Amino acid sequence: MRTFLTLVCLLLPLQAHAGELKLANWDLSWLSTRQDQLPGNVRAKRPEDIATLRRYAQQLDADVVAFTEVDGPEIAAQVFPAETYAIHITNDDVVLRLGFAVRRTIAFTANPDVDGLDLYKNARYHLRRGADITLNLPDGHLRLLAVHLKAGCREGPVIGSAEPACQTLARQLPFLQSWIADREREGAPYVMMGDFSRLLTPADDVLKALQTTAPLTVAETGQNSPCWGGAPFLDHILAGGPTREWLKPETLRVLVYKETEAAMKPRLSNRCPVSVRLKWAG
Repeated sequence: MRTFLTLVCLLLPLQAHAGELKLANWDLSWLSTRQDQLPGNVRAKRPEDIATLRRYAQQLDADVVAFTEVDGPEIAAQVFPAETYAIHITNDDVVLRLGFAVRRTIAFTANPDVDGLDLYKNARYHLRRGADITLNLPDGHLRLLAVHLKAGCREGPVIGSAEPACQTLARQLPFLQSWIADREREGAPYVMMGDFSRLLTPADDVLKALQTTAPLTVAETGQNSPCWGGAPFLDHILAGGPTREWLKPETLRVLVYKETEAAMKPRLSNRCPVSVRLKWAG
């Protein structure tokens, strides 16, 4: 049976050091001020909305945040201040992209985008690429991939499905499997994180397909998010290789917004930031 996470408590600030790292996922839900680039039923973020998100980012205080639905590095830096975080974002042709905010005390290398995830890159309509970076930590390297997969296929069969969204999601899987296989051949520690648009239960088709390549540990297994009154997780943190031993599921936290009125949900985000800690022998 799924259980609800308790609301997150304020934690002492964590600086990245040998042996410990705080990773977070955050779908920022239409983080853009360009109203002319957004659908008519979506309102651009106001300055006060961005200021509130910035305060939550400071409270989250993660070492690395994989973010989705962000309109470029400039507005990302308004949420993750430049004096604290370096921003890496994909170089694809969509309004809302994805990437990472990395604490400036951590060196990292930007790898080429996983552009195969954009199945329609030669058409007018695009899917999102994956953002790929390598953290250069005192104890070695950690590879991170941020994804925002095709929406509209939250659960149920994927392989052989007649649903167009599920068919598209199934076509994205080989690119994720290839990325995992490359890390396994290298013997590298790695984490795949972001908006999978799926529940990723142990019996889920997508998770099973990924695990045919290598064993993966899902940080959110058996939990429901308390965000906006409670819902299953669609954003996930998956650890592979040596990182499976480093991920500590008991450190999983959801930073729940204090704002509870329905009108604030689109002004902030329909998802709350989710974090977990990695700990390894230094």
